[in-house]
Amino acid sequence: MTKPNSRPRSLSGIKPTGQPHWGNYFGMIRPALQLATDHDAMYFIADLHALTSVRDGAAMRRDTHDVAATMLACGLDPAQTILWRQSDVPEVLELTWILSCATSLGLLERAHSVKDARAKNVELNHGVYSYPVLMAADILLYDTDVVPVGRDQKQHLEMARDMATFVNVAWFGHPAGGTVDDAAPWDGKSLKRPRALVRDEVAVVPGVDGQKMSKSYGNYIAVFADGKALKQRVMAIQTDSTPLAEPKNPDTCNVFAMYKLFASADELAQMRANYAGGNYGYGHAKLALLAAAEAHFGPLRDRYRAHLDKPDDLEDILRDGARRARAIAAPVVERVRTAVGLPRQPHR
Repeated sequence: MTKPNSRPRSLSGIKPTGQPHWGNYFGMIRPALQLATDHDAMYFIADLHALTSVRDGAAMRRDTHDVAATMLACGLDPAQTILWRQSDVPEVLELTWILSCATSLGLLERAHSVKDARAKNVELNHGVYSYPVLMAADILLYDTDVVPVGRDQKQHLEMARDMATFVNVAWFGHPAGGTVDDAAPWDGKSLKRPRALVRDEVAVVPGVDGQKMSKSYGNYIAVFADGKALKQRVMAIQTDSTPLAEPKNPDTCNVFAMYKLFASADELAQMRANYAGGNYGYGHAKLALLAAAEAHFGPLRDRYRAHLDKPDDLEDILRDGARRARAIAAPVVERVRTAVGLPRQPHR
């Protein structure tokens, strides 16, 4: 249970499905790590979520370590925050089942994840269908106060709030509608309803084709890509056919949109002036972006490789994080078990 007057708790998760990319970093990793300055921050590697699409056990293990090394390289301090592997906390599956019994099929049918899978003719297995329920369990299991999300994930956070309200009404005796007023104090006994934290300036990071950067679209740039591989990806960013000598519109340019992620206000103003002045090609802008990305990620890349070279240390960090996460999760599950009429677990 969250103690009175304690710092608010934040929760973030990332799937181990390949190397994290710029969209993950600017949209989730960096904003989430910044929360650790004034929140009790918790971070998990969502390997159970990844099972909806990953069919390679070796890749799952490799990518899990990759995400852990990335988080540590980017500044996560495991002594001050908690980092764990989702599957190492079995309580999340127990809460998922209880939430499943309180969630209508109609709510799941409206989930973006289900609609997106149908639109792309992706296999709609039960994991994809129940994805929002597992995500809700991830959030509600730790009495979470805030969840940093992109715009496309905000719906899942709202669904978690809906599930918490239903459980609180059905089993914790809240009045119809539950204690849904966010201004009202949480009673400390039911499921806490979290808030979404959306940072609009980094909510959507464009990929090399101008769509949202995503592994599923194949349009991403890996955080720790380097050398020739990095240059090839940056030079592949799609632009229009405006001739070199003519002015260009930075506000419709994918290169400029990415440069914003790295540049200072003065650097951004200079590139905007270059675009307006003409005789400045997209190739020049891409080289500036490449230099900015290397300056930002180069030092982090060395730390990332050092962590990857010590897999046993990564495992120790993840296991210790799971132990600490379970210490928070177990009382929440026991509250729910008591409310729904299930016996307490003697092993907890």
